[in-house]
Amino acid sequence: MVHPCGLLTRREEPVPLKSISVTLSICEFVAGVSATLNYENEEKVPLEAFFVFPMDEDSAVYSFEAMVDGKKIMAELQDKMKAHTNYENAISQGHQAFLLEEDRCSRDVFCCNVGNLHPGSKVALTLKYVQELPLEADGALRYVLPAILNPRYSLSGWSEDSCLNMKTPVVPLEDLPYTLSVVATISSQHGIERIQSNCPLSPIEYHGDDKTSAQVSLADGHKFDRDVELLVYYSEVHTPSVAVEMGKPKTDSDCLMGDPSAMVSFYPNIPEAQPPITCGEFVFLMDCSGSMQGPMSKQDKSQLRIEAAKETLILLLKSLPIGCYFNIYGFGSSYEAFFPNSVKYNQHTMEEALRRVNLMQADLGGTEILRPLKTIYGASSIPGHPLQLFVFTDGEVIDSFSVIKEVRSNSLRHRCFSFGIGEGASTSLIKGIARVAGGTSEFITGKERMQSKVLRALKRSLQPVVEDVSLSWDLPQGLSAKMLSPEQTVIFRGQRLIVYAQLTGMMPPAEATGEVCLKYILQGKSFENKVTFSLQPKLDANLTIHRLAAKSFLQTKDMGFRETPANDKKDVLKVSLECGVISSHTAFIAINKDLNKPVQRPLVRRAVPRPILMSTPVVMSSYNRSGLGKTQALGQKLKKKCRPPEEISPEMETARSSSNRTNLETRNTVFGNEHLVQLISLQKANGSWDLNEGLAVVLGMSLEDVLAALPLKASGKSLSVVQNVDSSSWATVLAVLWLHTYNKDLQYEWELLERKAVAWIRFHAGSIMHVLVKAAVAFLKSSVDPTMFAF
Repeated sequence: MVHPCGLLTRREEPVPLKSISVTLSICEFVAGVSATLNYENEEKVPLEAFFVFPMDEDSAVYSFEAMVDGKKIMAELQDKMKAHTNYENAISQGHQAFLLEEDRCSRDVFCCNVGNLHPGSKVALTLKYVQELPLEADGALRYVLPAILNPRYSLSGWSEDSCLNMKTPVVPLEDLPYTLSVVATISSQHGIERIQSNCPLSPIEYHGDDKTSAQVSLADGHKFDRDVELLVYYSEVHTPSVAVEMGKPKTDSDCLMGDPSAMVSFYPNIPEAQPPITCGEFVFLMDCSGSMQGPMSKQDKSQLRIEAAKETLILLLKSLPIGCYFNIYGFGSSYEAFFPNSVKYNQHTMEEALRRVNLMQADLGGTEILRPLKTIYGASSIPGHPLQLFVFTDGEVIDSFSVIKEVRSNSLRHRCFSFGIGEGASTSLIKGIARVAGGTSEFITGKERMQSKVLRALKRSLQPVVEDVSLSWDLPQGLSAKMLSPEQTVIFRGQRLIVYAQLTGMMPPAEATGEVCLKYILQGKSFENKVTFSLQPKLDANLTIHRLAAKSFLQTKDMGFRETPANDKKDVLKVSLECGVISSHTAFIAINKDLNKPVQRPLVRRAVPRPILMSTPVVMSSYNRSGLGKTQALGQKLKKKCRPPEEISPEMETARSSSNRTNLETRNTVFGNEHLVQLISLQKANGSWDLNEGLAVVLGMSLEDVLAALPLKASGKSLSVVQNVDSSSWATVLAVLWLHTYNKDLQYEWELLERKAVAWIRFHAGSIMHVLVKAAVAFLKSSVDPTMFAF
């Protein structure tokens, strides 16, 4: 069976693309990239070559040029429709032509056409882009060079004009005919602590006494089996800063490129609210499409995406606060909600959800995400419980713009947190839906633990909303700042904030300074962060800050080739063309008019193949639009596996009433023998544990020994008081102490459920809590400080 991308099991025709070479320059938290595609026509006929490749959606592509047999040809950025017409006309007139454009359906897929490549001719196409680097929780700046473009699913009735539907072939990794090389230079005034990568690197060379710069390169033989990722750790990343860049001379006064631009970086120290809020409607939208059956990475014994997602879902269910509402949706070509409407979180509903998570499989065909989204948004709001949407997907959707539009149209009533699972997840989809709905996005690849990143998002969702966010400028007379970034409405604890502004008016003398102040209100208290900066603009030939400012503006206005409103399209075209930054409405075109021989016959078309990860199962219904007729049958299949509450048999109702039995089933089938997740699966919704065989197994004790160690008397306490301690209080103290003793390194993952447990202990054990803790420390032979229970 062959899916529409045309799987080639061997090289059936010559491929003109020979190599891809990337030069990367990272300065502080901005990356400048130059990527060169080297083509050579070894055939005896003129060719038209077509190549589709991924790119991070935050990339601001600002330059495209061709080197044809030693001659440089600079491309011009034009309206996309005009560029296509000029390309076709040039080819028909016998000229060489080169076209670079965003895919019409997704911001993170690019298409490159090489027209009229004559026999024996060599062409090097170079594109340049800049991008901000996101900050990880551990302080690392993360750069990713996408190397994998997975087949993507077409939403019903969409994506006919996507370049991914133009039958670009895919081949096994070992048959890929071109190579990839990467050389990176990294610099920071604060010094570089270390550099890590998910790919083999050549030895890293550090320069300067305090390691202010470094050079690193990708080891030879990259197999295109993963995206290339660099994690850069500086000595200091939380310092606020303002960089001012000189504008382009001799430019129209109303053009963004003519004035100096400022990039402001804040890392506000937002205090953690105590206690966190316990209200909210938490909806988890889980991708169960066929591609989720693939591994997290190509590494040996890599966990399947669906299994990692199921473990994470169970951890989320255990970490929710009592009193909130929740629901879970599984989706593929069809979708099904666990409950008809969101339900209140308690032991009964949690157990039912756990049972159904246990039954989840990656067997629902394609990634039809729009319909469940519309159902979620169409449900009635729950007063006092704002909607928090968590989306888990490998992001293999062609038309990301239509999904982003749907999320954006409902952005005032919810926040969206998105998670891209596995290599090749769509950055356009994952980043886009989080950005327009005031949430955050994360990508989980390789050996990374999904749980840590998801729990970080849950903690953010449980924090009160930062309100009345404003940015004010104190500048010399005659100078003003015009904001280019969208107005910030949500700031999360531990999050960096970057905004761009255009400085208009008369620039003051070199020694002059300005000040910018970030203000916000949290739980009725006012906070502010200030930074003073020099008003002497720096010269940058690449106009990096201007390009990033233009990209920030375009991400706000550009909703896709077909989705952008007419007024916004006018603004998008203006900024894109003036700043030279590509958008969904523009394309780069370069024409070599030296070759003006008429084409005697149609050019032979050569589509450059992409690699396919053969270990990832390809579910044909995921990529075949005609397979969408199976939606109803797939829906019935899911219904049989996950019956709604009203269809539960009396026998299941009886079984469900047993907390121990339900949780042990979940533990055995989902988690295997990993003790931490066994313990988590045994916790009840209210935060407590029952004293049973499952807990004893985790503790490494017999149930009889655990029961015998239950304290019945204590110095200074009467027997009657201590006898009020039930076995659950003893079990819960032991469980919390075990977490601190044996899994301290994963505390970020179990911190929320531990918080519930300690609150439950305080309420139920009361004045004898310290007796239980002291006895538990002795029983487990733990060195943990008992005061961590904060008596």
